[in-house]
Amino acid sequence: MSTKVLLDTDIGSDIDDAVALAYLLANRECELLGITTVTGEAEKRAQLADVMCRAAGRRVPIFPGSDHPLLVGQRQTQAQQAAALEKWPHEPDFPRGQAVRFLQETIRAHPGEIVLLTIGPLTNVALLFGMDPGIPLLLKGIVSMCGLFSNRVAGWGPVEWNASLDPHAAAIVYKHRTAAHRTVGLDVTTQLSLGIDEVRERFQAALLKPVLDFAEVWFRHRDRLVFHDPLAAAVVFDETLCRFVRGTVEVELESRRLAGAMHWGVDPAAGWHEVAVSVDRDRFFDRFFSVFA
Repeated sequence: MSTKVLLDTDIGSDIDDAVALAYLLANRECELLGITTVTGEAEKRAQLADVMCRAAGRRVPIFPGSDHPLLVGQRQTQAQQAAALEKWPHEPDFPRGQAVRFLQETIRAHPGEIVLLTIGPLTNVALLFGMDPGIPLLLKGIVSMCGLFSNRVAGWGPVEWNASLDPHAAAIVYKHRTAAHRTVGLDVTTQLSLGIDEVRERFQAALLKPVLDFAEVWFRHRDRLVFHDPLAAAVVFDETLCRFVRGTVEVELESRRLAGAMHWGVDPAAGWHEVAVSVDRDRFFDRFFSVFA
């Protein structure tokens, strides 16, 4: 049976968003109902998503969402991978100002059936929940790549990027009770990486060709691809890839330096957030590459 999915993404910055979208498009278990983009240059991000959909031979509704965080300044102003757009056919124009309404109407048309997959700042989702507070309980669930739930991950700052870009949006989303909200954070996703040479060797499927092209922009300044967002995508279809612990999540807003930090408390009885605490690395990569076979 397929799972209905709505994807909210900041594709165009870190390459892992494009990798996650390729996984969804190749996965026969996924019924991708639509894509919304978020953060700076949201329309260029929509164009990048359209490249991926065309490469898969799919027509998926795509709507550029909010270019700006709710209250803080924008720190992700550009979609750097848009430099590769001229090489790939794509839709040049998209309807503006309709992303949140599209999410609302689609979720209300399929109550209890849709998983909302968020792999970027949570601005669009916060606006959706604010506009229609009944939406969270109409979802089958939310899966998010967001947050940092241990004291430190080597080489990363104290606050995860998606949460830090719009901490107020993250706070709004995590305050709303949903049927299930699973989160994979940096603690777990940083265990999943491949070096440049291995990525180029293993990304041979036709659908991964545009991803490799986008990745060349990413690899100008990085020597590895970390599968943050693809893990969140894979968890939609197999939550046993990670071990989750139930509890409550609160988002730091008082400290300017730590805005977006996640305060995590284990509460198996009353908590409705499920946070990943470990991942089966081998099973993840087996599952990821199997959809492209």
